[in-house]
Order: sequence, then C-alpha cells, then structure tokens
Amino acid sequence: MDVFEAVAEPHRRVLLDLLVERERAAGELVASLPALTQPAVSRHLRILREVGLVEVRPDGQRRIYSLRADRLIEIDSWLSRYRRYWRAHIDALEQHLAERSRNDRDD
Repeated sequence: MDVFEAVAEPHRRVLLDLLVERERAAGELVASLPALTQPAVSRHLRILREVGLVEVRPDGQRRIYSLRADRLIEIDSWLSRYRRYWRAHIDALEQHLAERSRNDRDD
C-alpha cells in the first residue's frame, strides 16, 4: 500500500488529523473513534505506520503515536500541479464577493 491509498480511507484521515495536533497514546486514538473496535483502529494505525505516516514509541505500558508529516510531501507534490486551478477559483470567488458587497452598499 502507498501513501495515497493509506489516506484515502476516512478513518485513517481522522487519525492523522488527531496526530497533527500532538502525539497521542493508542488508547486515546481508540477512544476518538467510538464507531470502530480497538482491533480496527490498531489495523489502521499499523497501515499508517507501514507507509511511514506515523511512528510509534513505547512509553511504559502505552504506545505513543506521532505524525511523520515528511511523508505527506509525496501527496503535496502531486497536488501542486492542481493548485493553479484552486487559485483561479478562489480569485473568482473573491471578485464575486467584492462585487456583491459593492452592489449591497449601492442599494
């Protein structure tokens, strides 16, 4: 599995969102996804670890997970080709909102 496949799964994205804030214990991550069982969360964490998006370290009885954001460079590089389209849309939205604001003031 590659980084793209790993982040395609919504529960794994939730785990990454939690880890971007700070490192967390496995139990805390399990508690953050109440719709999933502990083994299911463990499988998602294993996949994220195998593709290099998270790393784990022991802390006594706990396992602490942290994000390895450097592995997201592959996704960022791929997305860079499409950013010009986003900029054009955002520029158009800004222009539309500015015109609307001017029209509202004129009324």
